[in-house]
Amino acid sequence: MGPQPTAIDHAGEILVLTGPPGSGKTTTARALAAHPGSCKVHLHADDFWHFIRHGAVAPFRPEADAQNRIVVGVLAGAAEAYARGGYFVIVDGIVGPWFLSPFRSLAVPLHYVVLRPLLAEAQRRCRDRGGDTLRDPEPIAALHRQLSALGELERHVVRTDGHWPDDTLDAVIAALAGGTFRLSA
Repeated sequence: MGPQPTAIDHAGEILVLTGPPGSGKTTTARALAAHPGSCKVHLHADDFWHFIRHGAVAPFRPEADAQNRIVVGVLAGAAEAYARGGYFVIVDGIVGPWFLSPFRSLAVPLHYVVLRPLLAEAQRRCRDRGGDTLRDPEPIAALHRQLSALGELERHVVRTDGHWPDDTLDAVIAALAGGTFRLSA
């Protein structure tokens, strides 16, 4: 039997795990949520957009701005409620710096990790996966560009080019353990 995984004990905290489509957010969030340690909640941000049943606008469209701000506010509120209840909350979705304000205003510790694969790798992953997912290379490229110039938040990037899912998981666990990916209010 191999070594036991390190427990992840971040009860009462939130991790926003973001990156462009195809960066491995959901795969990493699921693995992280199943990891030993404190109780965890995985909030898949896409679900919050799918809750809108009539009048939804694709979130990557410019005219979706007001809708997106409402959805992110609801997502941040749900994350905070779980964190205050003693859970480690993993928010998995495209939460660029332009959406961080509702999270930064929360009164719980907040970590921000941006997964960044090469564009071609992200587009290939999106093209190859099934289900109801974004496959159009244009919006994928646009989101990749938006998350490739983060200014002061560049230090929150975990490069994932050529990583296997376990490599990305290990990098995120190390980022959490080091505390360097924590945001101030």
